[in-house]
Formats: sequence, structure tokens, C-alpha cells
Amino acid sequence: MCDGIAAEFEGIDLGDRRLNKRSVRIAEALAAAPSASINAATEGWTDTFAAYRFFSNPSVQADEILRPHRAATERRIREHAVVLMVQDTTEYDFSAHPPIDAQCLETPERFGFYDHTHLAATPDQLCLGVVGTEQFDRAPETLGKTRERKPLPIEEKESFRWLTGYRLASELRQSCPTTQIISVADCEADIYELFVEAQQHPTPADFIIRAKENRCTPQRDPERGTHTYQKVHDQLARAEVRVGRTVDLPQTPQRRARKAELEIRALTIELKPPAARSSLPRVSLQFVLVSEVNGPGDGTDVSWLLMTNLPIDTDEAILQVIDYYIARWVVEIYFRTLKTGCRVEKIQLETMSRLKNCLAFYKIIAWRILYLTYLNRTTPELPCTAVFDDCEWKSIWQVVKKTPLPETTPTLGEFLPLLTRLGGYNNRPSEPPPGPQVMWTAIRRMLDFATAWLTFGPKT
Repeated sequence: MCDGIAAEFEGIDLGDRRLNKRSVRIAEALAAAPSASINAATEGWTDTFAAYRFFSNPSVQADEILRPHRAATERRIREHAVVLMVQDTTEYDFSAHPPIDAQCLETPERFGFYDHTHLAATPDQLCLGVVGTEQFDRAPETLGKTRERKPLPIEEKESFRWLTGYRLASELRQSCPTTQIISVADCEADIYELFVEAQQHPTPADFIIRAKENRCTPQRDPERGTHTYQKVHDQLARAEVRVGRTVDLPQTPQRRARKAELEIRALTIELKPPAARSSLPRVSLQFVLVSEVNGPGDGTDVSWLLMTNLPIDTDEAILQVIDYYIARWVVEIYFRTLKTGCRVEKIQLETMSRLKNCLAFYKIIAWRILYLTYLNRTTPELPCTAVFDDCEWKSIWQVVKKTPLPETTPTLGEFLPLLTRLGGYNNRPSEPPPGPQVMWTAIRRMLDFATAWLTFGPKT
């Protein structure tokens, strides 16, 4: 684990060799105990004080901490035929202990900032790394003025981050020419300027976005009025069902687990620009409407309208669009790993710049936890030494199995069930695969056993 996290800092350049070395030591310490405080994760006051000095050093910037990880992520992207660039926003609430220069969230009483992350993942949700990140907050005097900001150019709005994310995906398509890059986002990315960008960009990435607006087509709708236009939903509602699917919906706080029968319609539809953006050109998009049949009617019925520039000419292509969109859930798991596994909202640092420098480390650590969680599901045949040190797998083998070490290195599929037992996973046939919480708990215990192995083990 420590070697793996250190590799994400290979080539870091903070302008000082001592800072470069210190960054690796901090990453290894925090990765060994992701849910511990900085004081508890570091070894003694000397290392703790050095970490605090590092975070406050003016030569240290969060973007520079993440830069080598992004380069490593791009290398992993090139190994895959299709990669999803999932972008989403979460909030970090530091109201209990705000930095002295903290601004607001949605009310003057809540202090913190919003974090917009661009995460690379495969269609089977193997997280490859963080490609970009952007933070923003709000001054108290700007709260409640959404209506006033509506006519502003897109570059002056918070929503510009979604267009920036799509441009980042298009840049990746250029630097990773053998990989299909698909930008995936939820309904906040339903921005007309983004569709125009995809139509006019010289090397556009593909995209899938869940619709928020019921947009207008160029066709008039005389039944509703002289100056009204037909809507996308109206055209899709009249379309024939292209394909059906039955899916298992897991239990959530809002619904019970159930099987959902889905009807799927798909059309290519031309859109007219919004009235406030009438100078923009028309665009043609593919639309996929997913509707639950005979749902419970309690507000949890599945109803998605997906917009894409991917083809929808076959049933397989339509279902693939849906599968790619479902895979965006990996970014929600990533944010949960940051907040619950790494407890980043508990960090207490005096200024926002120090806090963001520290958060950059935890972004890489949270990715590593998620990567290990899904790597066993996608490539269980890999030898476990691809991601774990000898002291780690050997100590776990003897602690859990209580048998002599095998003559050949175990695979991930053989080793990870042993490791996750330390996190409380029972590995019963009826259980789903272990998740990130099991993994971060198990990793913390593994590092203790690995330290004991190096200190008291057979070679000492």
C-alpha cells in the first residue's frame, strides 16, 4: 500500500528536493491510517510538525501535489479501450471548525467549499484516478442571487465548471488517441453551450448527460399557442419502445430493494437554442428515455432522460449508453470514501490553502482505496504483489490462515478475501463483493501487521 501510494508521487516537483521527499512521507503516513487525524497518522511530534509546515509552505500548491498522480492516471487510461470521465460536485462542510478565511456554502451559517472532481473510470467502475479538480465557494453577499446571474455569460457562472470538464475530456481524447473518452455527468451539466462545444470542437469527446430541462425543438406546437414549440419529452412519449430491461434496484434510504421493469425509447432530435442564448446554433442529439413500468408510484420510480452524441442505431448501443451512465455512481462512492473513510471534513487547519493542500493527499488516498476495492472484481488473476508488498500479504496470510506461506505468490482473488476479513467481511456466497469501507478498515489493520512483520518477522 505504501509503495503504491508513493508511486503516485513519482516525478513530483515542488521546487525543493526536501519538499518532494516530505510529500511522499506524508502520503505514506496518511495512507497507512486514512481515518486517523494528522497527529495520529504521523509518527511523533517531529513528523506532525513537519506535515503542518509542509501544508503551510507557500511553495506547495494542491495542483502540484496532484500533478504526478494525473500523469500516472493518464498512463492507466491508455491501457483501456473505453474510459469514462465522470464529473460531479460535492460540498465539504467545515462549520464546526472553519479556517479563518473560509467562505460560505448555501447559507451564511455554513462554512466550507464545493469540490468539483473529474474522475477517470472504466465501464466496470474500476477507478483509474483523479484527472482534475476545481474548488469554489460563495461570499455571503452573493447568496440568493441566482436569478440575477442567469443572463451572465457562461464563463462567469459556477456552471462553467461542467463545460471545463468536457473540455478536459476532449483534451484527454487528444493525448490518449487509442482510448475512447466519454464524459459522463448528472443533470447539472445540462448546459446548451456544452452541446455546441461538442458539435464544434476539433477533437470532441463523447458524452452522456442526464437531462434537467425539457428542451424545445424547432417545430412549432400550434395546439399550445402561436409562439410555442414542441418539447423533447413530447416526441419521446410518442415514440415506440425500442428495448426493455429488468434491473435489480438496491435498497436506499428512500426505497426498498425491488426488481424494476424498464421501457426504453430512443430518438435523434434537433434542438433550438434557449431564448436567452438565441445566437447559438441548433444542435442534434441522441436521447434515451428510461421509464419504469408499474412502479410503486411513491416518487422512487425510475425515470431518466439521457442525452448523448453516441450512436443509438441498435438495441445493444442503447443499452450501452445506459450502462455507461449507471457507471457514474463510482464518483458518489469516491466522495463517500473521502468523507467517511478519510474523514476529510474533520481536518482542522488554520487557512483554506493549507486545507486544500492536505485534501490533495486524501484525494489520491481515496482513489487508492477505491482502486483496490474494484481491482479484485475486474482482474482477480493478478498476483497480489502487483499492489501489495511482501510484508503485507505474508503477514496477513499467516494471521488469517495460520498456515505456512504458499510456494507461489497468491493472486488478488486469493488474497483479498483474507484481507477483507480484517475489515469485517465474511465472504459468504450470498454477500455482495466487499466495498470501500471494508477495504479502508482492513488496510489500517494490515499496515499494523506489516510493521510487526518487518520488526519481528522471520528475516529480523
